[in-house]
Amino acid sequence: MVLAITVALALAVSEADVRAFVARQEAAWNARNVPRWAATFTPDARFVDQARGSDNSIVPTGSSSLAQATAQARRFFARSRFRETARVTRVELGPDGRSAEVFGYETSRIESAGKPERTLCAQTEQRLVLRAGRLLSRGQTDTAVRCRAAY
Repeated sequence: MVLAITVALALAVSEADVRAFVARQEAAWNARNVPRWAATFTPDARFVDQARGSDNSIVPTGSSSLAQATAQARRFFARSRFRETARVTRVELGPDGRSAEVFGYETSRIESAGKPERTLCAQTEQRLVLRAGRLLSRGQTDTAVRCRAAY
């Protein structure tokens, strides 16, 4: 009985686990390592892109599967130089101890084909799950927002 409790506790998701997971995702992305980045997601992960309008409404701009997001990442890496920084703003651990919602803010500085550098910012949300002892993302929603100096 004690062994079962110890194993269950060791398999619970903590806020530190979530923050380390996001840091690994960011490192894989900035290293342009598509396989390592894609390995942080479940096979059925969904990616949603949207924008916040000037009236604070949400405007959907696209949705993709992991395979589609991986192909898009490869194309983006081939034509752009970039640096992305992610900041976790909130973590909500699931009552089951095996999931979490992570909210954040990303700033991307991008240079493409000699064009001037541009900066894009987004609020992010991911649902993480613990599967076979690994923390994985079920996908990510990025909401494009105006960049703020405070971030």
